[in-house]
Amino acid sequence: MASDQSNAKNPQIRKFIDVQKALKGAAYPATKESLLKTAKENGADEEVMEALAALADEPLDSPAAVSKAIGNE
Repeated sequence: MASDQSNAKNPQIRKFIDVQKALKGAAYPATKESLLKTAKENGADEEVMEALAALADEPLDSPAAVSKAIGNE
């Protein structure tokens, strides 16, 4: 439970976790369009969809690359 409280204090960490949950089952390397499709199919919230929509149009080769790209937005 303590981790939930600390994540609530750090929206960036919470966003990374939400993005990774939304991308469960994504195939890499992945395009922005395929990530958005996967996230939508997984019921991602608006904040996650906006974060993914802001990504550059270049293939991302791993979940870590997605998190790094979102962190740089």
